Amino acid sequence: MRKIKEVIRLKWEQRLTNRAIARSCSIGRATVSEYLHRAAAAGLSWPLPEGLDEADLERKLFPPPPLIPIELRPIPNWPECHQELQRKGMTLFLLWEEYRQINPEGFQYSWFCQHYRQWAEKLDLVMRQTYRAGEKLFVDYAGQTVPVINPTNGEVREAQIFLAVLGASNYTYAEATWTQQLPDWIGAHVRAFTFFGGVAEILVPDNLKSGVSKAARYEPDINPHTRTFLPITAVPSSLLENTRPRTRLKWKPVSY
Repeated sequence: MRKIKEVIRLKWEQRLTNRAIARSCSIGRATVSEYLHRAAAAGLSWPLPEGLDEADLERKLFPPPPLIPIELRPIPNWPECHQELQRKGMTLFLLWEEYRQINPEGFQYSWFCQHYRQWAEKLDLVMRQTYRAGEKLFVDYAGQTVPVINPTNGEVREAQIFLAVLGASNYTYAEATWTQQLPDWIGAHVRAFTFFGGVAEILVPDNLKSGVSKAARYEPDINPHTRTFLPITAVPSSLLENTRPRTRLKWKPVSY
C-alpha cells in the first residue's frame, strides 16, 4: 500500500521538505514529488475529506489507465528527449511529466525510461572511454548550486557541490561546500580520498581557478598550492581534446 496520505500530511500539515518526507516514509524523493503533484492536480487540500481512506485516495490519484491499444498510444519523440536531457537540471521524470501533460493517454514512467534507454543504446558512438581501476579520479564542481535555508532567519545561501568520480567504476563522492575557493577545494579532496580509502594515480579536474592558475592547451599553469598538496600527473589536454567523443563525458575533457 502506498503511503500517500502520510506524504500529504507531512507536506501540507507539518511543512517538511520532500527530502525529509522521503526519509521519514522510506521512499524516493521522485515518488514524493509525484504524490504531491497528483494530489494538487486532483484538487485535494489538507485536511482531506472525511471518509477518504488510503485505498480511495490511491484510486483518486492513480486512476486505471485508459483502455487504448498500445499501437494507438503516442510514442515520445526520442531524439527531442535526448536533446532536452543535455540541459542542466533536466531528468527523464520531468520529460515524462511533460509527455503525459500533452498525452494523458500515454505510457507510464517505467515504460518511458525503458524504451528511451533502448533507443539511446542504438546511438552512433564514436569512441569508448576505457579506464583501469584506480587510474583516474575525475574531480570538479557541479554547474548548479543547491539552496540552503537558514531555519532561524530564512536566509537562503547557495552551496557549491563538489564531485569526485572514479573512471573505471563510476563510484562517486559528493559534498556541499560554501565556496570553490582553495581551502574548500583542497578540503573536499581530503574528504574524498578518505571516503575512497586511497588516492588515484591521476586526478582529472576542469580548469577551476583553485586548481589551474592559467589554462593552456599544452602546459596549463597549475596552482602551486594544489600542486604541492595533490600528486598530479601531467597529461597534455590536447590528447583528450583531439579524441573527444560526440557523447557527453563524465566531465569536460581537460586534464593535467
